[in-house]
Amino acid sequence: MKKIKIILTIFIIFLFHYSQFLFASGSKEEEEELILNDKWVLCITAFDYSHLPPLQRITGNVFTRDLVNRLDDISYRFRISHEYAYYESYAWQQSIRTIALQISQRQNERSNLLFEGLSERNYQTRLKTLDTTIANLYENLEEIESKAPLIHGEPSFELTQSNINGIFPDPPPPGTEYRFARNQNADGFLTGEIREFHGRYYLRIRLYTLHTNSFVHEDYIIFSLDDSAGAIDEIASQLVTVLSGNKPAAVAIQVEPEESQILINRNLAGRGTVEIRERPPGDITVAVAAEGYSPMIVETELLPDVLTEITIALGPLLYSDVFIDVPSENTVNIYHGAMYIGQAPLNLRVPINDLAYFVAETWDGDEAKAVIAAPDYLESGFNLSLNLRTPPPQGVQRVNRARRRSYWAWGGVWIAGLTAWITNGIFTGHTAVLAQSTSEEFWAQAETLNYIRLGALGLTGAALVNYFAFQMPRYLRTATEGSTPIVRQERANQ
Repeated sequence: MKKIKIILTIFIIFLFHYSQFLFASGSKEEEEELILNDKWVLCITAFDYSHLPPLQRITGNVFTRDLVNRLDDISYRFRISHEYAYYESYAWQQSIRTIALQISQRQNERSNLLFEGLSERNYQTRLKTLDTTIANLYENLEEIESKAPLIHGEPSFELTQSNINGIFPDPPPPGTEYRFARNQNADGFLTGEIREFHGRYYLRIRLYTLHTNSFVHEDYIIFSLDDSAGAIDEIASQLVTVLSGNKPAAVAIQVEPEESQILINRNLAGRGTVEIRERPPGDITVAVAAEGYSPMIVETELLPDVLTEITIALGPLLYSDVFIDVPSENTVNIYHGAMYIGQAPLNLRVPINDLAYFVAETWDGDEAKAVIAAPDYLESGFNLSLNLRTPPPQGVQRVNRARRRSYWAWGGVWIAGLTAWITNGIFTGHTAVLAQSTSEEFWAQAETLNYIRLGALGLTGAALVNYFAFQMPRYLRTATEGSTPIVRQERANQ
């Protein structure tokens, strides 16, 4: 028994002493390396509005916030080689500086042991501990110097917390840009100015980055207030490309006929030909139109560092003849949209498979409206017959009145229905005990409840009929009687 206890004791000591090796073997090899600098933070400073008139400075602030909102499209930044090298070197130097500072502190502490008045035993113990710590720090220093830190190649893009809270600090004076970015805990900052330029606005932005210690991007645009949305989109698209670290894409467009108008993302890009121009990578929409030709829209994706060539040939519009007839004893004027085109009856050529809006009016105020989609009757054409009628009174009071009556009628249905449900429940309870009661007063109450119940049921039925048969149809008819119908056409010469 004594031998068993000794063996168990030795086994427990063995497990306790070597457990860290048994259960943690391979941990150092399998331990993942720490990836540093996984965020790229931008600070947006307050833009300079001092050159704007006081009443226009609010407009300048709106421009700034619209530009900031465009940056929501950026989710990460792609780090190119020289930027990666900067952050790698910075992290390397920071790690070496930290270890070197710790070694210096421990060596100073070792030197001061002689002046602390320690006993020989305590002195030797502290000295041995410090020597071991210093030796370990030197080993760590050698390991750091021999191995570069791992930097994130595609850090997430973020704004500073102050920008997120709606606070935009003043831009730094010249020569203090690096210190400003460090104080803001940012990898770069964006600054700009807005001023008036001969009745238009002049917007200029500049981007500073830490890894270059300089302004790496500058852009400007002159625009009117009506074109502000397109101008902000144009300047923001270039900025997004720079901030995301992607190489710009390029697009060239060739359209026939040469007088065609070309829009890229709803902004005028030119006529007939758009020479090679840089664009941020992503989806674009090219809209092309020319008088006498069918318009066309092309959607495509622009890839970084790739030239996308788009060639479009517009087809000529095909027309069909329409004969418009309005039976009336009076003179009837015909309008195509808002343009007067003549008096009925008349012939007109309209593009096929295209919606056309016609209005017929008399001097007495009678009118007729119709929307047609011209079918492909190239040879025979088609007939359009319109019937005049007196238009309803102008304004929305009739519609509002019909809507209120409809709502009140529906409310009446609910009130009558709830009354019928409650009275029917009370009457049912009375009926259950009616056979056991000899009270004439109780019988009279039951009879009165029955009359009320029947009246509530009848009122509910009347409310339902009023709502579904009168008020709701009247509301729908009143709300839609001014709408223009899409009519069916009849082929001519049949």
